[in-house]
Amino acid sequence: MLKENLTFNDLPEMVGRLCEKIESLENALKDNLAKQVPVKENLHVPMTVEEVCSYLGISKSSFYYKAKHGGIPTIKQGKHLFVYRDELDKWLESGRKGQIPLSIEEEHEQMLAATRHKAKPREL
Repeated sequence: MLKENLTFNDLPEMVGRLCEKIESLENALKDNLAKQVPVKENLHVPMTVEEVCSYLGISKSSFYYKAKHGGIPTIKQGKHLFVYRDELDKWLESGRKGQIPLSIEEEHEQMLAATRHKAKPREL
């Protein structure tokens, strides 16, 4: 396709070919990007007890036990319990028994607060 010895007269033809190739590459990239754009799902959605039970595959009694003793992050609105889906996923991933999984900054602050400092020497 490319000639080894290009002359000045061959330049318009070669520039035209390059423009066509660049245009086809741009179109291919646009098509590929249009296919890859996922719509982000809003995961900060409150779920009812029934939805959580079906999501986790557990019974209602197991849910209430885990909410009371196991630390499922629940929110109480009147008589009803709700769980945010993103917090539930974080709780499942962390495997912790705390209320809500901590961020890195919160864990760092807790570690600093828990460390003991060296006692000051007494003055006589």
